[in-house]
Amino acid sequence: MTLIKTSLLNGIAVIIKMMTLLGINKVLALYVGPSGYAALGQFQNVIQVVTTFSTGAITTGVTKYTAEHHQDEALQHAVWRTAGTITLILTFMSAIFLVGFKDVLAVWLLNDQALSGVFIWFSMSLIFSVLNALLCAILNGKKEIKLYVVANIAGSIFALVSVIALSVQWGLYGALVALAVYQSLSFFVTFFLVTRTNWFRLSYIFGGIDSKISRDLAKFAAMALASAVCVPVSHILIRNHLGESLGWDYAGYWEAMWRLSSAYLMFITMTLSVYYLPRLSELSDRKDLQREILDGYKIILPAAVFCSSIVYLSRSFLIDLLFSPEFSEMGHLFFWQMVGDTLKIASWILAYVLIAKAYWKVYVFAEVIISSLFYFLVYFFVDVLGVEATAIAHAVCYLLYFIFLGVALRLKNTI
Repeated sequence: MTLIKTSLLNGIAVIIKMMTLLGINKVLALYVGPSGYAALGQFQNVIQVVTTFSTGAITTGVTKYTAEHHQDEALQHAVWRTAGTITLILTFMSAIFLVGFKDVLAVWLLNDQALSGVFIWFSMSLIFSVLNALLCAILNGKKEIKLYVVANIAGSIFALVSVIALSVQWGLYGALVALAVYQSLSFFVTFFLVTRTNWFRLSYIFGGIDSKISRDLAKFAAMALASAVCVPVSHILIRNHLGESLGWDYAGYWEAMWRLSSAYLMFITMTLSVYYLPRLSELSDRKDLQREILDGYKIILPAAVFCSSIVYLSRSFLIDLLFSPEFSEMGHLFFWQMVGDTLKIASWILAYVLIAKAYWKVYVFAEVIISSLFYFLVYFFVDVLGVEATAIAHAVCYLLYFIFLGVALRLKNTI
């Protein structure tokens, strides 16, 4: 399947997801406000870290090796069994941690011990969330794009229904519970879709751990953990600093800006994960790899520039449509955020080469440095530039990230 065909098919899921985000953003803006947005961002980052740890941070590796060994089903099954068993063990450990430290986490992250119950909800639904992530990784690796799209659409619908219903009923607490459980609901749809194929059996994802495969997956675990820990932790620290320096409403403005960026870039980022990772994993010839990267820059980067420009020009309209007048201050963030978003896509095209070729040391080093730099730039300049420091730091970091990845891949004689 070509990049354009994958993009168009994947676009169906993305459009539906973006439409659901319109409703979700509006409901959250009305029922939790800017400070509530900050709390939602904190909790969502916890979900990212814990879910990645619980999957062993190996779902990307599962996609790669499933695609790479497309002619050897026995080896694919060994990859799935190893990943599934590791997932079960780590999920159990994570659930115990969440329950044991729920009060501490609620005070540190949400500034309210009364919200500790959301961590119990999260712990109970965690097994289904991580199994859903594992099955989606398998679908991606098998290039079952249609099934992958349906699974993502189901996740969007569950997110919309659960967030609206629980937020309207219980405000911030309900919104947090919805974030904790909606991915677990998606599992049942994904599981049904996978079991309808002729290449899957439940026994394929549980069993013994293959030592060689686990070592191979460990490289991807290192890369995924770098992203899943460094990025969310830096965001948690940034929100805390914004809340303490400027007030929690300003932390909420930045969170709203980040959510909007994630929403409009979704079509591009999902296409990268659905098409690029399996495709780059298959390529071994340097010229073929260069051609694929060049095609990405011809198609994807202009799309990112176009989308960023439209969002910037429509900023006032989007704030009113997606949020509420309370969020008008976030209008100051748009220009530099759009610049950073464009550089982010340019960087990610190269970052997926690192992932596909398992250059884990370079990837981990880059993630740690860039995430740390992001936090420190905000920390030192927020007093001078206000909340706009977050958007400027975003642009600076991804410019440096792009330059670093280009130099690193050149030195490895990959591009």
